[in-house]
Parts: sequence; C-alpha cells; structure tokens
Amino acid sequence: MELTDVAVAIRAARAAAEVLLPLRSGGPTGRALGDAGDAAAQRAILAVLTAERPGDVVFSEEAADDARRLAADRVWIVDPLDGTREYSDPERGDWAVHVALWADGELRTAAVALPALGELHGTEPAPALPARPGGPVRIAVSRTRPPAEAEAVAAALGGELVPLGSAGYKTLAVVRGEVDAYVHSGGMYQWDSAAPVAIARAAGLVTCRLDGSPLVYNAPDPSLPDLVVARPEIADRVLAAARTGR
Repeated sequence: MELTDVAVAIRAARAAAEVLLPLRSGGPTGRALGDAGDAAAQRAILAVLTAERPGDVVFSEEAADDARRLAADRVWIVDPLDGTREYSDPERGDWAVHVALWADGELRTAAVALPALGELHGTEPAPALPARPGGPVRIAVSRTRPPAEAEAVAAALGGELVPLGSAGYKTLAVVRGEVDAYVHSGGMYQWDSAAPVAIARAAGLVTCRLDGSPLVYNAPDPSLPDLVVARPEIADRVLAAARTGR
C-alpha cells in the first residue's frame, strides 16, 4: 500500500533523526559535527523521498536550488538539520529536522523531529494546543540576536523573552505550550520555517510575516526573512506591538 504524504514526511524525518543521534554521541565535534550531521540527515531524507515519491522535486538547504521546483506541482521543502550550532553542543536539545510538502500553491503536510527530546510531530493528526498557563506572555527569540520587534511585544504585553535555539524548535515550542509566541526578524529561508509552520497551522496557531502578510513558500527567492507564530488569543496584540518595534 502506498504511504500517505504525511507518512512519507514522518518516515523521512525519523530517518534523519536516527542518523543524527548516533553521530552526535561519538565522532566529530564542533563545526565538523554540524557539517557531518547536515550531510548524513540529507542523505537519509533523500533516500526516503526518492523511494516513496520519485517524481517530486526536493528543495533543501543542503542542495543546489533545483529550478524545476518553480513549475512543479509538488515540492518537498527540507531542512535536514535545523540548528547546527545547538546540535553541535551536547548539552542542548533545541534543534530539529524539517520535512514539508508544498503542493498546488500551499503547504500541505509536514513532519518535524525533535530528536534530542525523542519527539516527532506531524500535521496529521493535528496537534492539540495545550491550554495557556497563567503568568506573563512568553515570547521565543533567538539566543544570540533577539529582535527589536520581540522586545516591543514583550513591553506591550507585559511579557518575557525566552531565548531558544533553532527556528523549528522555537515554532514547535509554541505548539507544545512551552511559549506563547515566536517573533523573528533579521533573516531566514523558506526551509527554516516551512515544516514547523505547517504543523503550527494544523494546531490552530496564527502564522504570518511581521507585517501580517501571508508566508509564501516555493517562491523564486529562497529568503523568507521574518516570521510570527502566535496563539490565536494573543495574535492580534502580538502583531500590533511588533509593528511598533520595526
């Protein structure tokens, strides 16, 4: 029986996780470990996609951009190792594997693995968004460069910034209830957000650009430089405050 698209995404993300964890536990370290992880995870994902969806185009951080994607009906948008810096630090678990399918103009399905946590999230069944606990609004930001927009959101909502690692982990942190929103500016590519955004949407979260415009995938320019992911009950306030910080 042919696998469904979400099953293919999950199988590919799991295959990458299964090579990344052993590699991390022995062998190269530092930047060499990150490079080795990128390459090994890319091979694992491609092996699954080639076997299960040989006619589809793959658009990946770790491969040359295939111009065929712009005319294709089905394109897999892949980041085999999101957060190489965190992956290279044995004390950190905030890194991820992204596998998303764009089809007929929209993100259709996706899987994101959080291997260090032993978790694998997919768009089907849709994740259940946990109830928001009391306390200040928690906003995920980059560990090294929290954007002014996020600082404006924290000030306006009486919130607090929560530094976390990779883009995929930060997005999934909203899905998992670890934080309430993720605000990013300053640069990003389509593969950094496609799979986690698909899962966030499935969970009922609001996902868009900082100016409130839609996130567009499989566009000619691989850059997609800013992102907001927020719980629906606070999304309007997050976006309004983010605009004041621009």
